Amino acid sequence: MIKLFLRAAIGTSFLSAVADRFGLWPKEVSAWGNWESFIAYTQQLNPIVPESLIPALGGFVTAAEIIFALCLIIGFKTEYIARLSGILLLLFAGAMILSSGIKGVFDYSVLAASAAAFALSTMKEKYLELDLALAKREKGTNLS
Repeated sequence: MIKLFLRAAIGTSFLSAVADRFGLWPKEVSAWGNWESFIAYTQQLNPIVPESLIPALGGFVTAAEIIFALCLIIGFKTEYIARLSGILLLLFAGAMILSSGIKGVFDYSVLAASAAAFALSTMKEKYLELDLALAKREKGTNLS
């Protein structure tokens, strides 16, 4: 049950952040509220990245968060996706620390989310997870 809770919490957190970038949350509760503000924040967090590459970086991170969220929610390749999520969150925390200090990392629980993702990646039991290899084996077993 804890594994399911971690999958849901991390996955929906990623989707919430993505929704914010696309203006799907009301202004009064948004961090960015639109894509342009998110890209400006991405530039703030990554001052050494050339400005011309920032939109691509923002797009890459957004795509990763969508893919990771969906995979975690449905339970596809959970251990692998959770590890990648932990790395992504750790990179985000590092960028926050270097660009604006450590307080924001703690205020937004980025390190806790990263640690939760890494903890999720170590949980081997399967609980409401999509396991295509197992489904193929079971299908093959039923046919013989």
